[in-house]
Amino acid sequence: MNISNLKPERVWTHFYSLTQIPRPSKKEEKAVLFLEKFGKDLGLETIKDELGNIIIRKPATPGMENRKGIIFQAHIDMVPQKNSDMVHDFEKDPIIPRVVDGWMYATGTTLGADNGLGIAVAMAVLEDKNMVHGPVEALFTIDEEAGMNGARGLKGGLLKGDILINLDSEDEGELYVGCAGGLDANATFTYNETPVAPGMEGYKLSITGLKGGHSGMDIILGRGNANKSLVRILLPLMKDLGASLSSIEGGSLRNAIPREGFATLAIPAVNADKAKALVEKHFEEIKKELAAHEPNVNITLEKCDTPATVIDQTTALNMVKAVYACPNGVERMSDAMPGLVETSNNLAIVKSGNGKIVINSLMRSSVDSAKEILAAAISSTFELAGAEVVLAGGYPGWKPDVNSDILKTMKVVYKDLYGVEPEVKAIHAGLECGILGGNYPKWDMISCGPTIRSPHSPDERVDIATVEKWWNYIVEVLKNAPVKS
Repeated sequence: MNISNLKPERVWTHFYSLTQIPRPSKKEEKAVLFLEKFGKDLGLETIKDELGNIIIRKPATPGMENRKGIIFQAHIDMVPQKNSDMVHDFEKDPIIPRVVDGWMYATGTTLGADNGLGIAVAMAVLEDKNMVHGPVEALFTIDEEAGMNGARGLKGGLLKGDILINLDSEDEGELYVGCAGGLDANATFTYNETPVAPGMEGYKLSITGLKGGHSGMDIILGRGNANKSLVRILLPLMKDLGASLSSIEGGSLRNAIPREGFATLAIPAVNADKAKALVEKHFEEIKKELAAHEPNVNITLEKCDTPATVIDQTTALNMVKAVYACPNGVERMSDAMPGLVETSNNLAIVKSGNGKIVINSLMRSSVDSAKEILAAAISSTFELAGAEVVLAGGYPGWKPDVNSDILKTMKVVYKDLYGVEPEVKAIHAGLECGILGGNYPKWDMISCGPTIRSPHSPDERVDIATVEKWWNYIVEVLKNAPVKS
């Protein structure tokens, strides 16, 4: 892709380089080596910790040594999501960017602007020899999208700065000063395989065309959940028409709203026409219900080879009922900040195989007690159905500090640059700030970014014009960094 006409050129050059390096969560080794080499080639102090987090330090420019040190923080990994008709290996293949009407997309996959643009901006700061700034550090963390494990494992005392600017939020002109905490609920059913009864035919139930998206940022948008739609149809097929479930697979990532779902069934041949009519009826209902948000949803029931075995009916029905009953979507809006989701659940993954059906949910909340109540409700739902439930991966939220020095500075700088004050918000997503602040409790923290839409889905895109606006803002913030007390 030719990026020569995109501004700022330095930022887009670095971002394009990142798109060419495979970096799905837990497979970021090549990108880690790339960033380590980048820092060392600049002659800057570069540290790779035992996890693979990268820290690069740049001294203050002359006359700016008295400014508070600023740490730019972004995560290295990206969410690997693709359309089902796209052939792409996220561990080997580069991302293919394209520009449409002022937005940059990938081709059939996630773009990785979340959080590749944050990395690119930090790289441009480190590389630029003409910028005016106090002491600068860049912190590039691994494995954010799959559990924030880079942030969790970062040791205290490695970073010297006073201010953390997280580069992982997704609305230019907005400053984020708080975020939700999260918790995973993992339910497992154990099943027996039984032979398919005589007189049965094989069918594949498919739900495709949903938008998916970020399970925090996009949970408020009313998008469809493939897993919920799947069990909505499976329940009457099994209860009323004698269908048996052979396999099920919906969703692939805990922090992405599931876009597609598939189930292989054995259906009595005598009920085949009724099954097709039932699926068509539910398709029409779902299409009407989601018309405003999911114009491309498609549900099909197609004949396939008859499976040799099916999941025992008791377990299969219990699982379907539990997924049907499991809370999903927005649970409660915030009383403190109008328009902000307080508590939600993303029923992210349902997958069978090797005698197990695994269901993964990611809960988020800015209120710890609300998160615990939701976890208890989800656990109870699956335990009553006979599943084993494990709660794991909990991480804290980030409490806003309205008296923050960097917040005051960044509000003034934005107004001076653009004539309006930036909006100050909290976010219903898991930024690493809450975790990082645990080992660095004295940090003054804030988050900002360009405008990105539909992260964690193949519709991910970034508004190109906002990247230049964001970059110019970062340059001015560095010039005006608070003085050390």
